[in-house]
Amino acid sequence: MTKRTGRRRFTQLAASFFSIIVFLFLVGSAGFLLVTHPKSPLPDHWNPLRDLSITAPVTLVTRFQLNRALADGAQCKAVLSADEVAFAEMEDLVVDQNCGISGRGLLSRVVTADVRGVETRCTTALRLAMWEHHVVQPAARDILGTEARALRHLGSYNCRRMRTAQGQDSRWSSHATADSIDIVGVDLADGRTLNLLRDWPTEGPESEFLRQIGQGACDWFRVVLSPNFNKLHADHFHLQGPGWGYCR
Repeated sequence: MTKRTGRRRFTQLAASFFSIIVFLFLVGSAGFLLVTHPKSPLPDHWNPLRDLSITAPVTLVTRFQLNRALADGAQCKAVLSADEVAFAEMEDLVVDQNCGISGRGLLSRVVTADVRGVETRCTTALRLAMWEHHVVQPAARDILGTEARALRHLGSYNCRRMRTAQGQDSRWSSHATADSIDIVGVDLADGRTLNLLRDWPTEGPESEFLRQIGQGACDWFRVVLSPNFNKLHADHFHLQGPGWGYCR
């Protein structure tokens, strides 16, 4: 290879490299403008910089938006308010280092379904609203031909330690900080009332519905315990926000 040929090849490679850099810069700039411009044509539920909307379609960025709202108390409350979730703010409850409610409020309705007034934290209410809108209502329409009118529960906050089949555990329950809620059943718009203790072991659409919404809760809560877990959960779903990622 002559020196002239070598220099020409080097010049060609340098030009190609420079062209790639320019192309990537232009693509990056266009992408930045696409997500940051106030009049961006990119839908909010595809834009990672926009706030979460509970009722928007689920996309690849929904989880990112949700995690951001869960980490910011003010944004969490704003998301609930924007989708008309009935969450009346209350002063934080401070009991001790193990018990209390941060981001406390009284939840009485998620997106569509009512909830008998329950004191909980904003993050739990937000996860419950996502589950109700994206899992419970679609399953009710598809399997039962109706809608969920109300979610029935056993409560959210309870300053206690964990319960096990062997008795009380030394660890504190997630209920002690209102990071979980126990759902016992669903009231339907057509007048039917479903509960896990009676309907979970049966065969038919009611059981199919309960099993589908139990599995679907794993998309929105980190720990989900159903009647399949143990006898202590024979009558309810334990839906827990933080945790190690367990669904049964």
